[in-house]
Amino acid sequence: MNRNLLFPKVNEILHGGDYNPEQWLDRPDILAEDIRLMKKAGVNTVTLGVFSWSVYEPSEGAYHFEWLDEVMDRLWENGIYTILATPSGARPAWLDQAYPQAMRVNNMGVRNHHGVRHNHCMTSPLYRAKVREINTILAKRYGSHPGLILWHISNELGGACYCGLCKKQFQEYLKRRYHDNIDELNKEWWTTFWSHRYNSFHQIEPPMPGGETSIHGLNLDWKRFTTWNMTDYMKEEIAVFKKWTPDIPVTTNFMQLYEGLDYHKMAKELDIISWDSYPEWSTDKRELIDTAAMTAFDHSIMRSFKRDQPFMLMESVPSQVNWHPVNKLKRPGIHNLSSMQAVACGSDTVQYFQWRKSRGSYEQHHGAVIDHLGRSDTRVFREVEEAGKNLKLLQEVQGSVPKASAAIIFDWENWWAINDMAGLSVQKNYPQECRRLYQILFRYGIEADVISQEEDLTPYKVVFAPMLYLLKPGTEERFSQFVTEGGQLVATYLTGYVNENTLCYLGGFPGGALKDVFGLYTEEIDSLYPSERNGAAFTEDSGMEGVCQIRDFCEIIKPVTAQVLACYTGDFYQGTPVITVNRSGKGKAWYLGARVEDSGLEQLLGKIMCELGITFKKLPIGVEKHIRYHDSVQFEFYLNYTTEEKEIQLEDNGIGFSLLYQKPVFDTLKLKGLGMDVIKQEKR
Repeated sequence: MNRNLLFPKVNEILHGGDYNPEQWLDRPDILAEDIRLMKKAGVNTVTLGVFSWSVYEPSEGAYHFEWLDEVMDRLWENGIYTILATPSGARPAWLDQAYPQAMRVNNMGVRNHHGVRHNHCMTSPLYRAKVREINTILAKRYGSHPGLILWHISNELGGACYCGLCKKQFQEYLKRRYHDNIDELNKEWWTTFWSHRYNSFHQIEPPMPGGETSIHGLNLDWKRFTTWNMTDYMKEEIAVFKKWTPDIPVTTNFMQLYEGLDYHKMAKELDIISWDSYPEWSTDKRELIDTAAMTAFDHSIMRSFKRDQPFMLMESVPSQVNWHPVNKLKRPGIHNLSSMQAVACGSDTVQYFQWRKSRGSYEQHHGAVIDHLGRSDTRVFREVEEAGKNLKLLQEVQGSVPKASAAIIFDWENWWAINDMAGLSVQKNYPQECRRLYQILFRYGIEADVISQEEDLTPYKVVFAPMLYLLKPGTEERFSQFVTEGGQLVATYLTGYVNENTLCYLGGFPGGALKDVFGLYTEEIDSLYPSERNGAAFTEDSGMEGVCQIRDFCEIIKPVTAQVLACYTGDFYQGTPVITVNRSGKGKAWYLGARVEDSGLEQLLGKIMCELGITFKKLPIGVEKHIRYHDSVQFEFYLNYTTEEKEIQLEDNGIGFSLLYQKPVFDTLKLKGLGMDVIKQEKR
């Protein structure tokens, strides 16, 4: 069977996490105990060196790697692999003292003092040189170590720098983007408004408090530049390892829906996608299954960056973090459910921050496998040990991937443009609406990738494009071709209002060719007060029935060739269209002109899925389902987030084999409260 293994020499799913032995070099007894406990917990990999620069190089040019040699050798002798990070996430004090330009400048123009982390200037040639120097030593010294399986670039890259070097780099970026033509920039940024026209690229500053922040094109291009600059910096780190160790893959750990960087752009430079997942599993605001749906959405974004291979859960926590508003413990059983969920969504790793709690400083109370107690008979350790045993039973799952027939477009540049838009209401909730649509599909066990608007749409039967306010070049053509060739495209209010530089389309929305695709144009959009509701009444020939609630936004639609499926029930636009469908070639384009509540969305999605021949049957309340595939084998994951037993009908009513319980399963599966199972089925 063909499998896309992330690490061919590792014959099991990775289980482990961040390990900081440099904090315990004066306690050899603890370092020895760590190895014993790792083996007991089923840990087969650790990440070293994430913030180790001041121990590697306590003063400039004075290197000390003997401790790392010993740790990596000892781990390897005990069957534990190493992911080795570059130390650039936090700088030693001597470096900031000697090279102050390495320190970032904030958006008020003030240079940071030494301290905290993730605050280097991405542009600084001196800082890049120092990073290149330490990375070269690491590559040469450890590149051939038998335990090394992956390079980990820095840690949770983020933020922006406003120093003079970055300002100049931004100006050069704009010159390239606008073909060294300031008139082209002025036109795309609409700078005649408020008399903000520029005569030269050298006059342009980043958007800063007390300066220019009213030009949407400037704000958007600054965010684009920040992604470009961070990616350029990351590529320079990667280049060292590609030169000296071309066979060792490279990653960096992304963060949950981090707004500051466009991960679609950065992901292209990485061999493997990894990310850090820290949802609030225990909360008074929502049910466990709702948290599960939100987290599955995040996993799906990460997996969709490289759909043909597994991703890595680089960091999670087996108990509690120290930075949520309220740091609740994970309730018994939740750690194993959340770990298995990552694997179900396509991860071939379950890793933690951190292995052992620090005695001091900011993360001394952040959860870990080994608490300050130092014992293995704690609840947390036992649950981690159980997770390790479960993962060993899933060896066959390695290298398999989910296959989605649906995709949801979530686009960083669109997110930035919506948030910067002055209009409608302050809270437009773009990510929340994408999550909500995903959550409805999730309830029915329908797998959806989460992609950018620049992705190829041909693998999918149905594509959802919620609130796609900003259209990039080529999107209209891709959408039109997708529908013409038989795809089902579902869009909502606020679609196609502006081009890639936030200039409004003329002639009505959605812009350009999309008016023909959807067979309509919109005349106005109304914003409702939080307490207001309107309604959508389905027409008799729509195949749907009843009235569903509408909140937040209502577009006034003018159909041209589109069929009306539902009309508003209130306000001065009562009786006008709110939901439409338009046939174009072999496919259909569906349009929702308002924020329709879940009951209406479920009816509409049910109709679309029925037309596509996709099973649209609701899972038992509180149950999550995913399938991973390779060749003729599929692995069905079922997770129960309730305390009640649930009964599941197996895919195709087949005979399967439970990998967790090592026994055959016939037709139906019973899940214990907070239970789970993985069913292997051969497809003939």
